[in-house]
Amino acid sequence: MEQLGNLFSGMRAAASGLNAERTRIDVIASNIANAQTTRTPEGGPYRRKLVNFEPIMRRAESGLMESSGVKVTSVTEDMRTPLEPVFDPGHPDANSEGFVYMPNVNTTREMADLITAVRAYEANLSVQESFMKMAERALRLAQ
Repeated sequence: MEQLGNLFSGMRAAASGLNAERTRIDVIASNIANAQTTRTPEGGPYRRKLVNFEPIMRRAESGLMESSGVKVTSVTEDMRTPLEPVFDPGHPDANSEGFVYMPNVNTTREMADLITAVRAYEANLSVQESFMKMAERALRLAQ
Protein backbone atom coordinates (compact mmCIF):
# COMPACT_ATOMS: atom_id res chain seq x y z
CA MET A 1 0.00 0.00 0.00
CA GLU A 2 2.94 2.34 0.69
CA GLN A 3 4.00 2.02 -2.98
CA LEU A 4 0.55 3.19 -4.02
CA GLY A 5 0.96 6.26 -1.77
CA ASN A 6 4.31 6.97 -3.45
CA LEU A 7 2.64 6.60 -6.82
CA PHE A 8 0.00 9.17 -5.89
CA SER A 9 2.62 11.58 -4.54
CA GLY A 10 4.35 11.38 -7.93
CA MET A 11 1.04 12.10 -9.64
CA ARG A 12 0.49 15.12 -7.36
CA ALA A 13 3.96 16.45 -8.19
CA ALA A 14 3.31 16.15 -11.91
CA ALA A 15 -0.12 17.77 -11.50
CA SER A 16 1.44 20.70 -9.65
CA GLY A 17 3.88 21.12 -12.55
CA LEU A 18 0.98 21.11 -15.01
CA ASN A 19 -0.79 23.81 -13.02
CA ALA A 20 2.33 25.99 -12.69
CA GLU A 21 3.22 25.74 -16.38
CA ARG A 22 -0.38 26.50 -17.38
CA THR A 23 -0.16 29.73 -15.38
CA ARG A 24 3.15 30.54 -17.06
CA ILE A 25 1.65 29.93 -20.52
CA ASP A 26 -1.28 32.24 -19.72
CA VAL A 27 1.05 35.02 -18.51
CA ILE A 28 3.28 34.71 -21.58
CA ALA A 29 0.20 34.91 -23.82
CA SER A 30 -0.85 38.08 -22.00
CA ASN A 31 2.63 39.54 -22.48
CA ILE A 32 2.52 38.86 -26.23
CA ALA A 33 -1.01 40.26 -26.52
CA ASN A 34 0.06 43.49 -24.81
CA ALA A 35 3.41 43.98 -26.61
CA GLN A 36 2.14 47.24 -28.14
CA THR A 37 -0.09 48.49 -25.30
CA THR A 38 1.04 52.00 -24.39
CA ARG A 39 -1.80 52.81 -22.00
CA THR A 40 -3.12 50.55 -19.26
CA PRO A 41 -5.94 51.18 -16.74
CA GLU A 42 -3.24 51.67 -14.08
CA GLY A 43 -1.59 54.32 -16.28
CA GLY A 44 1.50 54.11 -18.46
CA PRO A 45 2.59 51.33 -20.77
CA TYR A 46 2.12 47.64 -20.12
CA ARG A 47 4.95 46.00 -18.20
CA ARG A 48 6.01 42.43 -18.88
CA LYS A 49 4.76 39.97 -16.25
CA LEU A 50 6.89 37.21 -14.74
CA VAL A 51 5.74 34.03 -12.98
CA ASN A 52 7.60 33.08 -9.82
CA PHE A 53 7.74 29.42 -8.74
CA GLU A 54 8.61 27.81 -5.44
CA PRO A 55 9.00 24.14 -4.51
CA ILE A 56 6.30 22.52 -2.39
CA MET A 57 8.18 21.05 0.54
CA ARG A 58 7.00 18.21 2.77
CA ARG A 59 8.55 16.15 5.53
CA ALA A 60 9.47 12.65 4.38
CA GLU A 61 9.17 9.57 6.60
CA SER A 62 12.92 9.88 7.24
CA GLY A 63 12.29 13.30 8.77
CA LEU A 64 14.08 15.16 5.98
CA MET A 65 12.36 17.83 3.92
CA GLU A 66 11.79 16.92 0.28
CA SER A 67 10.19 18.58 -2.69
CA SER A 68 6.78 17.23 -3.66
CA GLY A 69 6.02 19.56 -6.55
CA VAL A 70 6.02 23.20 -7.48
CA LYS A 71 3.64 26.11 -6.97
CA VAL A 72 3.21 29.60 -8.34
CA THR A 73 4.02 32.07 -5.57
CA SER A 74 3.34 35.26 -7.50
CA VAL A 75 3.02 37.00 -10.84
CA THR A 76 5.07 40.20 -10.80
CA GLU A 77 5.90 43.00 -13.20
CA ASP A 78 9.36 43.02 -14.77
CA MET A 79 10.86 46.21 -13.34
CA ARG A 80 14.44 45.36 -14.40
CA THR A 81 13.91 45.62 -18.14
CA PRO A 82 13.47 49.28 -19.11
CA LEU A 83 10.61 50.63 -21.19
CA GLU A 84 11.70 51.59 -24.71
CA PRO A 85 11.26 55.24 -25.74
CA VAL A 86 10.18 55.57 -29.37
CA PHE A 87 10.01 58.95 -31.14
CA ASP A 88 6.46 59.30 -32.47
CA PRO A 89 5.12 62.83 -31.86
CA GLY A 90 1.77 61.98 -33.51
CA HIS A 91 1.00 59.16 -31.09
CA PRO A 92 -1.75 59.99 -28.55
CA ASP A 93 0.48 58.79 -25.68
CA ALA A 94 3.56 60.80 -26.72
CA ASN A 95 5.11 63.02 -24.07
CA SER A 96 6.00 66.70 -24.58
CA GLU A 97 9.25 65.74 -26.39
CA GLY A 98 7.36 63.42 -28.77
CA PHE A 99 8.47 60.12 -27.20
CA VAL A 100 6.16 57.21 -26.50
CA TYR A 101 7.27 54.63 -23.96
CA MET A 102 6.64 51.15 -25.32
CA PRO A 103 6.16 48.02 -23.20
CA ASN A 104 9.25 46.10 -22.12
CA VAL A 105 7.99 42.99 -23.96
CA ASN A 106 10.38 41.33 -26.40
CA THR A 107 8.17 39.02 -28.49
CA THR A 108 11.14 36.85 -29.53
CA ARG A 109 12.00 36.20 -25.87
CA GLU A 110 8.34 35.57 -25.07
CA MET A 111 8.03 33.03 -27.90
CA ALA A 112 11.15 31.22 -26.65
CA ASP A 113 9.71 31.23 -23.11
CA LEU A 114 6.39 29.96 -24.50
CA ILE A 115 8.10 27.05 -26.26
CA THR A 116 9.91 26.18 -23.02
CA ALA A 117 6.70 26.39 -20.97
CA VAL A 118 4.76 24.23 -23.46
CA ARG A 119 7.52 21.62 -23.48
CA ALA A 120 7.58 21.56 -19.67
CA TYR A 121 3.78 21.21 -19.66
CA GLU A 122 4.02 18.31 -22.12
CA ALA A 123 6.73 16.64 -20.02
CA ASN A 124 4.56 16.85 -16.89
CA LEU A 125 1.61 15.49 -18.87
CA SER A 126 3.74 12.57 -20.06
CA VAL A 127 4.79 11.84 -16.47
CA GLN A 128 1.15 11.99 -15.38
CA GLU A 129 0.16 9.54 -18.11
CA SER A 130 2.98 7.18 -17.09
CA PHE A 131 1.79 7.24 -13.48
CA MET A 132 -1.74 6.45 -14.64
CA LYS A 133 -0.50 3.43 -16.61
CA MET A 134 1.51 2.22 -13.61
CA ALA A 135 -1.53 2.59 -11.35
CA GLU A 136 -3.68 0.61 -13.79
CA ARG A 137 -1.05 -2.18 -13.88
CA ALA A 138 -0.80 -2.21 -10.10
CA LEU A 139 -4.58 -2.52 -9.77
CA ARG A 140 -4.63 -5.38 -12.30
CA LEU A 141 -1.87 -7.19 -10.37
CA ALA A 142 -3.74 -6.72 -7.10
CA GLN A 143 -6.84 -8.51 -8.45
